[in-house]
Amino acid sequence: MDITVKGKNLNVGEALRAHVEGNLVADVTKFFDRALLATVIFSREAHMYRSEITVHAGRGLVMQGGATADEIYAAFDAALSRISKRLRRYKRRLRDHHKGRGAETEEVLSAQQYVLAPEHEDDEVPQDGQPAVIAEMTAEIDTLTVSEAVMRMDLADSPVMMFRNRAHGGLNVVYRRNDGHIGWIDPRGTREG
Repeated sequence: MDITVKGKNLNVGEALRAHVEGNLVADVTKFFDRALLATVIFSREAHMYRSEITVHAGRGLVMQGGATADEIYAAFDAALSRISKRLRRYKRRLRDHHKGRGAETEEVLSAQQYVLAPEHEDDEVPQDGQPAVIAEMTAEIDTLTVSEAVMRMDLADSPVMMFRNRAHGGLNVVYRRNDGHIGWIDPRGTREG
C-alpha cells in the first residue's frame, strides 16, 4: 500500500510518519490484503490538530475518517479508530461482496461531477445565471443494492451517494438526513408486481 503523509502548514516528522505507516498498514490489512493507497493529511486549527485519512481499498471503495484533538498523535489515532470501527461493522459484507454473483459483468455508468462556487449575497450574479464551476471530474456510478450503497456511503463518510439499483437498474440516491437516519430516493415510486 502506498501511503502519503502530508502536513498543511505543519512539519510532519519521521517519528509521526512511522507511527502513521505502522498503524495504518496494521489496521487496513486486516480487511484488505491489497489496499491501493492511503493519504493522511494533518493540519492545525487554532490550538487543535486535525487528521484526515483517506484509504482507497479497491475500485470504487473509498474510506474516509477525520478527527480533531489537542495532540497530533491523538488526532490520528481517533481518525484511524473511526475507519477501523466502520470496517469492523461491514467486515462480512465486504468479504462476501462478490460471492454469489456468478460471472456476470456489470455495466459501469460514467457521469460528470462538478464542484460549484458557493453563492454569496454580496457577489454579482453571473450574466448567464449559472454558478461558477471550480472543478470538473469524471465519476463512475456503480450498480449496487441499497444496503451496499449505504455501506459505501458510510465508509466514505459521505453525505450522499448515487447508484444504479441492482433490483431494477434505475438510478437511486441514498443520503444521511439531519436526524442521523438514512434517506433513500427511488424515482420509480411504488412497485407493482
